[in-house]
Amino acid sequence: MKALSCLIMSYLFGCVNPALIISKIKKKNIRESGTGNLGATNVMLNFGKGFGALVMVFDILKAVIAVHVARIICPSVRLIGLLAGTCAVLGHMFPFYLKFKGGKGLASFGGLVLALDPATFLTLLVLGLTLMLIVNYSYVMPFSAGALFPVIYGIKTGSTAAFMISAFIGGLIIYKHYENRGKARRGEDLKIRETFKQMIKRR
Repeated sequence: MKALSCLIMSYLFGCVNPALIISKIKKKNIRESGTGNLGATNVMLNFGKGFGALVMVFDILKAVIAVHVARIICPSVRLIGLLAGTCAVLGHMFPFYLKFKGGKGLASFGGLVLALDPATFLTLLVLGLTLMLIVNYSYVMPFSAGALFPVIYGIKTGSTAAFMISAFIGGLIIYKHYENRGKARRGEDLKIRETFKQMIKRR
């Protein structure tokens, strides 16, 4: 019962969407502007780098906190951290009060990986950023992270259950970002190198 309560609380915490809160304060519907997503990138495009960074940190921390709190409350429950972090990511993606239409979950997924295995987080981050700069589109980051994390974590833990759970959430991350791949092929997605250059010029 305690473990179930942890998972429910993790989901509800994940449902808290700072991008939505900021857009309400600013009185601008970012679902109709920029990328149309309730995430850090779209907040940055609409309201600036500061707000974008704030949203990213908050979304990462949602999963990090969920993992650590669950481990404190239910230390004897196997894989409780992975399960709680997964629920937090699901809350971000599918918030009940938005008809289950939330953000794409990459930052929260990153928080999950960071809380479970910092070394793997750093590896996936460096690899993802490198691929983004090479390919020049952002979709390769969630694709590589979503595909590789289950394999790496499954091998490290030696747990089939850990692999299956992480493969489930990793697969969802890829699914939620799949439309970005189509946009990139049509030349409609944000180009990473050009975006970085614009950000540097604005300093």
